[in-house]
Amino acid sequence: MSAPHHRLLFTLVLSLPSPKSSPTSFLSLRRLHFLSPASLHLATTTSFSSLFSSTRASAMPYKRRGGHATNERQYWKEKPRATSVDNITESIGNISISDAAGGNNMGAGASGSSSAVQFGAIPGNSIAKGQPRGVWLPKTYVTASEPVASAAPSATALRTEKETEVSGAGSLSRLFQGQLGENFVVDNNTFSRAQIRATFYPKFENEKSDQEIRARMIDMVAHGLATVEVSLKHSGSLFMYAGHLGGAYAKNSFGNIYTAVGVFVLARMFQEAWGAAAIEKQAEFNDFLEKNRMCISMELVTAVLGDHGQRPIDDYVVVTAVTELGDGKPNFFSTSKVIAFCRMWRLPTNHVWLFSSRKSVTSFFAAYDALCEEGTATPVCQALDEIADISIPGSKNHIKVQGEILEGLVARVVSHDSSEQMNKVLKEFPPPPVDGSSHVLGPNLREVCAANRADEKQQIKALLQSAGVSMCPDQSDWFGDGVGAHSRSADRFVLSKFLQAHPADYSTIKLQEMIRLMRQKHFPAAFKCYYNLHKIDSITNDHLYYKMVIHVHSDSAFRRYQEEMRFFDDLCSLNYLFCYSLEVILCKVFIEQNTVYRRNRELWPLYRGFFIDIDLFKVQKDKASELAKESNALLSNLSISCSSKIEKDGLADDDANLMIKLKFLTYKIRTFLIRNGLSILFKDGPSAYKTYYLRQMRIWGTSASKQREISKMLDEWAVYIRRKFGHRQLSSSTYLSEAEPFLEQYARRSPQNQVLIGSAGNLVRVENFQAIIEGSRDEEGDLNPDEDSAPSSPITTNLDMVTKDEGLIVFFPGIPGCAKSALCKEILKNPGMFDDNRPVHSLMGDLIKGRYWPKVAEDRKKKPYAITLADKNAPNEEVWRQIEDMCRSTKASAIPVVPESEGTDSNPFSLDALAVFIFRVLQRVNHPGNLDKSSPNAGFVLLMFYHLYNGKNRKEFESELIERFGALVKMPLLKIDRSPLPDSLRIILEEGLNLYGLHTSRHGRAEPNKGSYAKEWVQWEKRLREVLLRNSDYLNSIQVPFDIAVKQVIEQLKDVIKGGIRTPESEKRRFGNLVFAAVTLPVLEIRTLLEKLAEKESEVQVFLKDKELENNLTKAHVTLAHKRSHGVTSVASYGAYQQQKVPIEFTALLFSDNLAALEARIGSINGEKISSKNEWPHATIWTGAGASAKDANALPQLHSEGKAVRIEIDPPFTVDGVVNFY
Repeated sequence: MSAPHHRLLFTLVLSLPSPKSSPTSFLSLRRLHFLSPASLHLATTTSFSSLFSSTRASAMPYKRRGGHATNERQYWKEKPRATSVDNITESIGNISISDAAGGNNMGAGASGSSSAVQFGAIPGNSIAKGQPRGVWLPKTYVTASEPVASAAPSATALRTEKETEVSGAGSLSRLFQGQLGENFVVDNNTFSRAQIRATFYPKFENEKSDQEIRARMIDMVAHGLATVEVSLKHSGSLFMYAGHLGGAYAKNSFGNIYTAVGVFVLARMFQEAWGAAAIEKQAEFNDFLEKNRMCISMELVTAVLGDHGQRPIDDYVVVTAVTELGDGKPNFFSTSKVIAFCRMWRLPTNHVWLFSSRKSVTSFFAAYDALCEEGTATPVCQALDEIADISIPGSKNHIKVQGEILEGLVARVVSHDSSEQMNKVLKEFPPPPVDGSSHVLGPNLREVCAANRADEKQQIKALLQSAGVSMCPDQSDWFGDGVGAHSRSADRFVLSKFLQAHPADYSTIKLQEMIRLMRQKHFPAAFKCYYNLHKIDSITNDHLYYKMVIHVHSDSAFRRYQEEMRFFDDLCSLNYLFCYSLEVILCKVFIEQNTVYRRNRELWPLYRGFFIDIDLFKVQKDKASELAKESNALLSNLSISCSSKIEKDGLADDDANLMIKLKFLTYKIRTFLIRNGLSILFKDGPSAYKTYYLRQMRIWGTSASKQREISKMLDEWAVYIRRKFGHRQLSSSTYLSEAEPFLEQYARRSPQNQVLIGSAGNLVRVENFQAIIEGSRDEEGDLNPDEDSAPSSPITTNLDMVTKDEGLIVFFPGIPGCAKSALCKEILKNPGMFDDNRPVHSLMGDLIKGRYWPKVAEDRKKKPYAITLADKNAPNEEVWRQIEDMCRSTKASAIPVVPESEGTDSNPFSLDALAVFIFRVLQRVNHPGNLDKSSPNAGFVLLMFYHLYNGKNRKEFESELIERFGALVKMPLLKIDRSPLPDSLRIILEEGLNLYGLHTSRHGRAEPNKGSYAKEWVQWEKRLREVLLRNSDYLNSIQVPFDIAVKQVIEQLKDVIKGGIRTPESEKRRFGNLVFAAVTLPVLEIRTLLEKLAEKESEVQVFLKDKELENNLTKAHVTLAHKRSHGVTSVASYGAYQQQKVPIEFTALLFSDNLAALEARIGSINGEKISSKNEWPHATIWTGAGASAKDANALPQLHSEGKAVRIEIDPPFTVDGVVNFY
């Protein structure tokens, strides 16, 4: 356990109150803002000492090496742009903060005033200004060098530099000029209330591979712990609706064409379902959602918002989730409740299947494997209908409204009693009637869009008016008050003010906690705030209303957030263990309170589609205390409520989140390979496009035969579309206008092509009615379209042996100081170490004039068979693509050599590694690239390189390199048993990284001496050298000796050249090869049987004489079912027996002139008889010229006609086989 963890645990124990202390003392523990493990102990010490001590003692100042006290430590703040903050009192735990730019500085000071409103807080003694104290400083430069004063009892107001006095309720025009928001002051009487207004399911990034998730699902079902639920994945956009007052939302936006289309289509669904009563039911539905604070999530499928896999035949929505928002954590309805809800309101439902037995769930996965490369809606739905224990058809038939191209299936674990609940719902809520089938519905979506082609606003207005006032009585989310209010964000400091204000309820506490964590960890997410125009009439100087959109930019944020959620649970366990080892009595007290701590400190999940209503308001001083008491009571009640919701399903957290998306290749060809490859095809050319789609298919694990078929088709597509469009790129939003006719024509050429394409020809022309989308938004309002991400455990191709007639490029995705040049010199000293006669040469980047990589490419064309050591850091995908191009153009392979490191949650290199790299660079003398001890900005340059790798953790970094190049070589760097990084090193590096962030956010790539932080950079570079010098012994001691590192790298490179390196495949799945089920037989035992028969039967001896079975009989099986002959469900039905042994009795040998087979009788597995779908179960052992194994089915008929010989085997010969798929 690292030293920081030791300090953390020790602090927690020392801060525990005596058994006589009030239980409320522990409330601060469960509300403590969580920091990184390395920093948590300081904040914990500060807050505990203020909360649990009867008298306040001065906190011990942090001592730097060399005797410098805390008050001498330097910090920088961002250069003033808008706001400076003097005194703020934060709500939770009486922790003082200073947050002008959005950071969180945890201090120990608290106001002693009774007016300070906190939940369960104990007033502490104030600290005089200038008094040193222990303060945890976050990783942002937002703190001035002077100490932060505590809040005075009078709750001194926070003021901004541009602030002016505003009294009364400002007019709308003044509000939208930004005055009111800027002048809202946060003080001790300021509260915030945040409530989730719309959200979809959390996005959980499973760390397990698909195969591991499958195995766990099957195991849970087999033991009666869960049911697997499978639903269709319609190809559309996420749309959420919270009522006419709650609002309409897309994935990351609102008030645009996407939500207007959603409102129109939802209104249309009511008209189709209710006919003449639609308007009345729409009003009732909106009232119901508002009174119960609910939100419904839907898949919005239309032909007007851009192309997916296939243009839908009709425009529709399908309800995918119903959420009770309440005042706390969102509660998502079970699927049975969703169906009941939808049938009550006659809303469209999805097709759902339940698999509650081991046999059915294994058959489901086998069926998908059989169909994954050629499945379309009809065969997939038919197969699942036959296999599932319960099938609930959707009210919108995918085949009739969207078409045959099916995006995929979503399988997830639900409670074991889901089948019982579903059956009950199906009985109580039969499918509702459709009263609008004969009703005149008015213009449909496409007609409305076609009639309003002027601009996006005109289309939005027409759609909302057509939806009717019962669905959209207020259009302010789209048009504001008519003066463009919604076109600009609200006060940019809304978020900071929200975090500074006292939380008024439990929901606000949890949302503040989530946002603080995401900002402190620098997650790739935006928190966009807008005025809540639905409440515009209620706005006053002391009460403001906003909407916040939490827009997650990268899927990596969801994964990193999950790690933080797990960290909290791990921390609680550590606290318990350490307490127990010190004091049994304290342990008992702590365990009792830690139960509450663990429950209430649980982070809320990070949801997809995340919209929050925020109220900022002030109360009178005499009411602040009363509000605090009410909030404490609410907190207690919601804590109990939350725990019951978490436990009611009986599933552990990891199991409750088990989900797997299963997409079909026919869909992925269109979207990922054709649509998403357009920019590469038109920008970089056919060669780069080929590299792109081949890499995608390798990631997916596409079968070799399908890869060949798809490559042939896509090469033809590339020629066709470039010839037609030239250099003018085809729009991805309308790509099917060209792709659909091409695919239709290609499919007609052969049955094989038809299977590959799946379905084509039902093109819906959209040019005349497509929605007008202004700007560069994608289908869901994002700035950038989502890219396909690799699976959690990608299947990578092995790097073949580098043959003598091709070259090898050795390159280095590293950072200066990683010893790449020294390694290259060692290799050049003995180029024959690879046991290879090809020349080895190095190109050092620091000695190359001009652009480096084009020079390498030119050199490789001259020496295509050489081993090239590319002695330059290769830090990003742009460089990697250039290396891939060189490999193609010069017939070479490439292998990356990377320094070994654990990395961080957002960078493949740890701070330990960065410290060593900088230390090495600052020991250089006369470096050819002038990056050595004499360089004044050496630290800045290293930080710049380190930052180039941000956004990927170590696993993601290595996975991408392996996916591109087949393997990688790791260069040892740090000793495994090293001691933790000293605090002084960690702090100086974190300060540098944050200063670099400030510098680049303001000045981009400018040199450090040219920006507004020039003085700070000079000071930091000086202190960096001092800290490194003081820790030189440590930095030398933790490095793996260079000679050992060189030896290991050379051995790995030798393996690469000889083909010895093979990337381990964590997931062994057969994609597209699952054609039949069979019992695999032991070949040696079959040969023994035939030898014995030959000894006894002369006819057998004569027949086998020239058959050379040792060479020709290398594998054998008994076919159970074949996809082409018996159907997918027949093959899938053997999924329950996969990899299990079954006895096989051979009763006879039948042979003719060109065929031979053993008649088989299949036994049982666990008492269940295994039967073959073939009329004559057998194992083919030999085929002659012109015959196939399938022809052996005719041997009994040939024997009856006298054209084959039958030799009885008495007694039968028994072997054990294994059930498998082929």
